[in-house]
Amino acid sequence: MQKNWLLAGFTILIFGSGLAQELPDTGISGVYEVMLGTDDADYAKKYFYDFGFRVVDSAQIDAKKAKEIYGVASKLTSYRLQNGAIDSHGLLRILEWENPLGDGVGYVPVETIGQRMAVMMTQDIFRLFDIYKTARDVGKKPWFATEPIADDLFGLNSGEKDFFNRPVLVRENGVYGEFFNHIFFQRYGYEITGYGTINKDTKLRTSEFTHHDFIINATSMDQMEYLSTALGLKAEAEPSVDGDWLKGPRRVFKMEPGYSHWYQGFVSPNNICGKLKFFIPRGDKTNKSSNQRIGEKGITLHSFYTPKLKMVHQLVKEHGLHPSEIQKNEFKEASFVFSDTAGVSWQLIERKTPPNNTPVTELKFTLTDKGERKE
Repeated sequence: MQKNWLLAGFTILIFGSGLAQELPDTGISGVYEVMLGTDDADYAKKYFYDFGFRVVDSAQIDAKKAKEIYGVASKLTSYRLQNGAIDSHGLLRILEWENPLGDGVGYVPVETIGQRMAVMMTQDIFRLFDIYKTARDVGKKPWFATEPIADDLFGLNSGEKDFFNRPVLVRENGVYGEFFNHIFFQRYGYEITGYGTINKDTKLRTSEFTHHDFIINATSMDQMEYLSTALGLKAEAEPSVDGDWLKGPRRVFKMEPGYSHWYQGFVSPNNICGKLKFFIPRGDKTNKSSNQRIGEKGITLHSFYTPKLKMVHQLVKEHGLHPSEIQKNEFKEASFVFSDTAGVSWQLIERKTPPNNTPVTELKFTLTDKGERKE
């Protein structure tokens, strides 16, 4: 499949949703913030403090201004939180609505349509598993943690494994709750510079958000092509099918026998981190995407920044995605908001100055435990 888009004075060529791509030079970041709607910001700040997130800015707007920016007629207090020194991606914004529109997607079976998950690296995934299992057993808040599972996701292993030729793996699990959904991962035997930075002073030894998962209300990944043609993100590969035959997805997404989903990932050419992963269930799943709108509780919005906001706004308009007008958000940043046809909502923010920490743009795997014998 080949598509041509004549937009903003240049041609963008997309082959099959992604591989041979001439992308618009939007200067766009990876996902800058995941935004969490709540009516209890104190609890949210306390919860994420133990993951290393600290408030770096806050702002408040009245219901009229919130209606203009977000389409939600509720007083809004926002808190921007950052993990350590990482300010180029992986931040959290808490949106405390005085009058939320609803309870959001909430605590639901895994891969309910509309569900969102935020991913971070940890130094001790089993410690986190035990914490959430204990919290579930106590029963004060609903949490469901899948047991961590290890896999060679990147084909980094070679030769016959033994004590000296040790496996190079990533171990991951999902933690699903009423309040927030996490995916955690831990690396064994390798590093990726710029993809997950753990502040050792944090209680839970976790990083900024490295990437984000979306269970979307779509019939085809064609609905996500605008991420490349309007926002300038690279599709990592053609859409593919993952299923119960893969042990990682089977465990993390609680796949029943015979179940599968479509998958496609997108990444900024300006940052290997802040990646997006989209999933379309290929079986019957409850659809709660109508509860995923801005103004509900839970993860309802994500942001990018770009130095070329007007250009991106024009591209989004030309794709028929009906962005809001460019206006100052609650942090006095020039921005606009839009939602796509798959139920995903974005805020684009103008940022002219570069972040303090320089994003890494080339994905490199460095083996850290080769197990070489020394005679």
